[in-house]
Amino acid sequence: MNRLTVADTRVIADGVRGIRLVGELRSYTPGSHLDVLCGTDERGRPRWNSYSLTGDGFRPEHYELSVRLGSGGSRWMHRLSPGDVVETGHPRSGFAPVHTARHHLLVAAGIGITPILSHFRAAEAWQRSVEVHYLSRDAAHADELPGAHITDSRTEFWRVLDLTDQPLGAHLYVCGPTPFMDEVTARARDVGWPSARVHVEHFGNTPATGEPFTAHLRRSGTTLQVGEGETLLDALESADITVPRRCRRGVCGECVTAYTAGDPVHNDLYLQQSQHTTHITPCVSRARTTLTLDL
Repeated sequence: MNRLTVADTRVIADGVRGIRLVGELRSYTPGSHLDVLCGTDERGRPRWNSYSLTGDGFRPEHYELSVRLGSGGSRWMHRLSPGDVVETGHPRSGFAPVHTARHHLLVAAGIGITPILSHFRAAEAWQRSVEVHYLSRDAAHADELPGAHITDSRTEFWRVLDLTDQPLGAHLYVCGPTPFMDEVTARARDVGWPSARVHVEHFGNTPATGEPFTAHLRRSGTTLQVGEGETLLDALESADITVPRRCRRGVCGECVTAYTAGDPVHNDLYLQQSQHTTHITPCVSRARTTLTLDL
């Protein structure tokens, strides 16, 4: 856990606020995110949100976040003022640049520009070949992306972005709304991009609702009922069963739990396909039948 102080805030674009944090800082990999404790949720539970760091990551004098106003944690972040102290984790990355890449093709939509800006700044600092394509109405950080192809027209965006005419050894990095990322990655796959050269950054999934199911805890012998509008993690916590957790959106991997029987419905963005046969993220995933957890 780390305690950082708000140095200043500024308006980046309509509904987007930049927040600079100072304190005990570490260097970080471009594309990293920072977990911030954003008060508590409606049930009084600690609410952790993850925000992308926009700097190049090398010996930072501050951590800079850009937060789009939404609900919950983002509203809490928008109320911060200089001098406020916030609790955070340390930077973590699941979206790092590949340093052996011959060319970095950076593609973003909306607030997905934040980790892409970090990649761009690092590429510029290290004089790597880089190209940015950005689809957005408000174009946050546009003035910090010299040479970027920026438009609010999908037609223009796809006219300019040519996935077939890229240098040998290029890597593609994509961040934005899920449908946008799905379209970019599908088009890349259709024109022959190897999956190892395509990288995406997800902001998280909404906890899925569905039919009630039963969870059996193998070691304690406890049986729980998980309601239609309740997550498995909620049910566990209501029964005073402690499971490490942070993002509650299926991204961070803190709550990953082993299971030994059952038919889970996986909704996370963390586990590899091969892990789905043995582990589940109870913050967003459910089950079709009784699920036996190794708890």
